[in-house]
Amino acid sequence: MGEIESKPPTQVIIEACSIVPGRVESHSLSVNNVTKPSSSSSSSSSSSSSILTRLHAGYFRISLSLGGQAMLWKVLTEPNGVSSQHVWHVFHKLPSKLCLLLWCLAVLTQISLTFLYILRCLFHFHLVKAEFVHHIGVNYLYAPWISWLILLQSAPRGLPNSSIHYLVLCWIFTIPLAMLDIKIYGQWFTTEKRFLSTMANPTSQISVIGNLVAARAAAQMGWKESAVFLWSLGMVHYLVLFVTLYQRLSGGNSLPLILRPTFFLFFAAPSMASLAWNSITGTFDTTSKMLFFFSLFLFSSLACRPFLFKKSMRKFNVAWWAYSFPLSFLALAAAEYAQEVKGRAATVLMLVLSVMSVLVFLGLMLLTAANTDQLLSETDPMERFYNNLKT
Repeated sequence: MGEIESKPPTQVIIEACSIVPGRVESHSLSVNNVTKPSSSSSSSSSSSSSILTRLHAGYFRISLSLGGQAMLWKVLTEPNGVSSQHVWHVFHKLPSKLCLLLWCLAVLTQISLTFLYILRCLFHFHLVKAEFVHHIGVNYLYAPWISWLILLQSAPRGLPNSSIHYLVLCWIFTIPLAMLDIKIYGQWFTTEKRFLSTMANPTSQISVIGNLVAARAAAQMGWKESAVFLWSLGMVHYLVLFVTLYQRLSGGNSLPLILRPTFFLFFAAPSMASLAWNSITGTFDTTSKMLFFFSLFLFSSLACRPFLFKKSMRKFNVAWWAYSFPLSFLALAAAEYAQEVKGRAATVLMLVLSVMSVLVFLGLMLLTAANTDQLLSETDPMERFYNNLKT
């Protein structure tokens, strides 16, 4: 007894339990069998929950870039009646399956992101509401619908623009854009705390791009009046936004450094406006050329200032995909311009911008594949905003 009392309490319990070792073994087995599955199931549920909490609407920049690249290749490879330029014959000889494969990849990515975002709306709706009140996150709520419209316009020739399916899908994807316009544009001049002068940032131009993409889709269906309405709505707000951002009325701290790639949206909007007006009028007229030249000037201004993006390029982030689809829109406008002018300089310009767009796209694809663990990074500005809301 003296030896037992001198031992620690834990060993007294062990020796007491050693009288019936069969039960101890059975209890230990049962504990091991219970704790391991519970830990694995909790880790899997936490990982799936973390994906839904961090996947905001800004991730649709990936499918938007894929769709823009698919639309670029569709325009370059489809017959256009231009026979004087040898370069168009080279594009026409490219395999059509390559464009189809790129479009299928874009659709698969868009479906996957849409499914995950629907789950986010179901299980974490408070985070979706947080996006809506954030001055940057609210603009990316346009991105899913823009992506669907671009995928619709870049679809293979088996889906003609005059078909009933094309018309129905176009309206399904356009109506949410109009509802967002009424809500957000109305707040800019009626809600005191959400005036444009305090809310404007480069991502605000995504709403303009949404209207212009919808205008191009309506024009391709032959709905000219609807197309002009959407085009005018987008361009008027683009002019107001451009003047506001040009004068820096919203202050210099409204956009985090990591989102500097969104500066490319400055020339994405006039590039898409040029394409939309070309679809409305049926020709690349003076208005389309003016918008294209303006977007080309803005692109040159940004390209001459690489140090502007130096701090945002230190670590991979999904915001880098903002480089891709504006370049695709600019290359598309250059292709339409080259078809209209039929000059050597215009063809060279189209080639340079197209090659640049493809290289940036392929580089982002490789970087994304090599940094999949950083796609849902906690350094994302939207993730920080959600964490601040929780605290």
